[in-house]
Amino acid sequence: MEDAQFKEKRKFIVKLGKMLHKYGTPAYRLEAHLMEVATYLELKSSFVMSPTSVTFVIWTEGHENEYTHVARVDPGDHDLGSLANTDEVVNLLLNGELSISEADQRLDDIAVMPAPYNKLTTAGAFAMTGGAFAMLMGTSWNDVLWSALLTLVVYLFVLWSGRSKRVAHMLEPLVAVVSALIACAVSVYLDPYINIRLVVLSSIIVFIPGLALALGLAELAARHLVSGTARVMDSFMLLFKLYFGAFIGIGLGFALFGQADFVAPQPLPKWTAWLAILLLCLSLVVIFRTKTKHALWSIASGFIAYGASIGSAAYLDYTLGTFVGALAVGIFSNLFNRIANAPASIVAMQGLIVLVPGSKTYIGLNSLIEGQDFVYADHIGQQTFLIFMSLVAGLIFANVVLPPKKSL
Repeated sequence: MEDAQFKEKRKFIVKLGKMLHKYGTPAYRLEAHLMEVATYLELKSSFVMSPTSVTFVIWTEGHENEYTHVARVDPGDHDLGSLANTDEVVNLLLNGELSISEADQRLDDIAVMPAPYNKLTTAGAFAMTGGAFAMLMGTSWNDVLWSALLTLVVYLFVLWSGRSKRVAHMLEPLVAVVSALIACAVSVYLDPYINIRLVVLSSIIVFIPGLALALGLAELAARHLVSGTARVMDSFMLLFKLYFGAFIGIGLGFALFGQADFVAPQPLPKWTAWLAILLLCLSLVVIFRTKTKHALWSIASGFIAYGASIGSAAYLDYTLGTFVGALAVGIFSNLFNRIANAPASIVAMQGLIVLVPGSKTYIGLNSLIEGQDFVYADHIGQQTFLIFMSLVAGLIFANVVLPPKKSL
């Protein structure tokens, strides 16, 4: 292989790997996908991916050419629209419809594409996420309304963090403190019917790292120990920052505004849980920047996850219900992978968000430190651990029942 040809191919692989990492692809899927592309390009390769670093080792048969690339990177965010666009470019390359130089240019175009949804739509999605989570917890319309409004305030800080590095470094505890202070003020001066701690949790639910914890455990189960350990520990640190911010904010709020006597409102009817799933999935389509042609698949994944877990929980244990839900989501996402020829994670993320017990971890932390539950949660720590294990097991068995067509 000519030196110029080898250079063109390895530059493409490195660029592709960094882009897929940036869009939140788990390590075990990313490494397998890059190896598949390298093999097509007649190269030997080895990759080590973690949330904060990437290592590429690429060589030709006989080691005439060798290349090693190590880079420090930031943990990726889920951008499912860009992930789908990048995968389409790779499909065209593997089918011989694009040359490497054309595919490389397409990747450059994807990197500078504007966000598919404007700031106003994203703000509405944030508000729906907070309100939908409060609705899913079966509290009251008061909690739903104030959770949605506080999530809008949180989104303002997210926009600010994009302009200020100092705010970006302290974003998670900052939004938790601000949400807690506002919730305390609302309970004293405006609405004594709100559950302060639940409203605070709902307003910051977009930051709760339940999905990251589940992905970290899935990476550990796939024997990607470095990446899995790093992702799990990063998730726990993020959870601690959020809880610390909420703990300090509520303490300051009680000191500044006093503590109103909580008046228990009428709970929501059970049918609102299905409405909550619809609102949550619609908001996640925007937050994850999912392409419109994949939106219905993504929404269906959320309903399948909730329906399968709740339906099976009526006959099995709650944690086994989560296993059935994860199994159903895994099979559905692999079916989407085969039919749409797109990454399975595009629809799997929605279902996993519905199933992951990130909020339960937060509630358990509150029970451990303050000795009280703000929602009914019996054996919360044991439940959370078993649910995470059920999630990972469900995804593993889904790949056995219906293997995905492609590695990504």
